[in-house]
Amino acid sequence: MKTKLYNQEAKAIGEIELSDKVFGAKWNPVLVHQIVVALDANRRKPIAHAKGRGEVRGGGRKPWKQKGTGRARHGSIRSPLWKGGGVTFGPTKERNFSLKINKKAKQQALFSVLSKKLSDQQIKFIDEIKIKDVKTKEMAKILGNFFETKKNNGLVILAKSNPELIRSTRNLNFAQICSANNMNIRDLLLYKNILIFKDVINSLNK
Repeated sequence: MKTKLYNQEAKAIGEIELSDKVFGAKWNPVLVHQIVVALDANRRKPIAHAKGRGEVRGGGRKPWKQKGTGRARHGSIRSPLWKGGGVTFGPTKERNFSLKINKKAKQQALFSVLSKKLSDQQIKFIDEIKIKDVKTKEMAKILGNFFETKKNNGLVILAKSNPELIRSTRNLNFAQICSANNMNIRDLLLYKNILIFKDVINSLNK
């Protein structure tokens, strides 16, 4: 499978060979949905927490003796039955929402998304990006050749981290940049168009 290779002025300068396994996979929306749900669940941090009877303050002594008072027996004023006592089945910050993600399933879902994006003509491959100064204005001009200036319109994927390009793109609201080892399905779906450096193809094939 071959596709066009562009320079930073969005002009075609040749063709590049793509793997059918990576960019020719079938679209599997069910699998992709499962992986996205799992990724969101793994990012979730429980905040809500109600104190149980062992966490609330006080109640270190028996409120009254067991027998002879005519009142019901109680062992602590911090029982869930008492005002100011612990909560029986309240939310806890120790709850674990994480879901297991099968490595092969995650990989197949990634290939499915890349293949769908390519077939929808939402992926382009670029040779390299060279900037004179680390300035947002200069990067915006280059990425404006590929993306519309709408929020979350484009994602640039580098072969390896490039501090200069990352700093130049950081304040753009229509585009974001990441390295290939940090690429995930959630980001690929969040951004409409994808711009991939040609060096990334080797790491995807591996």
